[in-house]
Amino acid sequence: MGSRGRSRAERDRDLAALGGRAERRRLARRVRRRRRTRTVGELPLLVAVALLIALLLKTFLVQAFYIPSGSMEQTIRIGDRVLVDKFTPWFGSRPERGDVVVFRDPGGWLQGEAARPAPDPIGVKQLKQVLTFIGLLPSSDEQDLIKRVIGVGGDTVKCCDAKGRVSVNGYAMNEPYVMRGNAPSEIRFEVVVPEGRLFVMGDHRSNSADSRYHLDEAHQGTIAESSVVGRAFVIAWPTDHWRQLEQPAVFASVPDPARRGRRRSRPFA
Repeated sequence: MGSRGRSRAERDRDLAALGGRAERRRLARRVRRRRRTRTVGELPLLVAVALLIALLLKTFLVQAFYIPSGSMEQTIRIGDRVLVDKFTPWFGSRPERGDVVVFRDPGGWLQGEAARPAPDPIGVKQLKQVLTFIGLLPSSDEQDLIKRVIGVGGDTVKCCDAKGRVSVNGYAMNEPYVMRGNAPSEIRFEVVVPEGRLFVMGDHRSNSADSRYHLDEAHQGTIAESSVVGRAFVIAWPTDHWRQLEQPAVFASVPDPARRGRRRSRPFA
């Protein structure tokens, strides 16, 4: 039946329905516009909150570090990114023998490390600095080093025994983490580690300007516990080299020095 056969009431109802649908479409468009406007307006706030969370994580919990040298090979390779636990030291935990720690340069140590990466162009450098500051890029801060703790306060660290091994408190260690082909140390030494300090060495013994190279300085090449940024606990990147950095089992056999009776809390657990 054509429109001529329909009553005026029916035609009015159809027109009203069409008008209602058009009005609903207009309302829906207005709602979508308001949502887009609100989303755009909220975006800076969401970005600011995300950056704040990243900054807090980097400052108090976990920070990524870029490894620029081969001083910790074969454990950690050049270009690896490690995650460092900065949280547990807030509760009084202290570094233990065998821990891999990141620490601030005590002064002049970096001069003996491998060459740093080529500087970035202007603009790229500043952007990286901002992203590193808020924790979105691994730190390549030139004031940081990474080594393994061999001795803690009160320990006597010595090299070498008749088999060329490093000993701690008289216990000669077989060190499976040392770079293949390297001697435990080509430098002979005997150091009593002062309280509150650490004797550290790289796993790539022939390519690590560690405590052994600063024996003639104050504190015989040991570093202050207060200079430790945190314990490296995992290699996060690249994925094909992902691994946890656990305390080697050999350190469980090292006795405490007889003259020190106090117990040390297990740090960075």
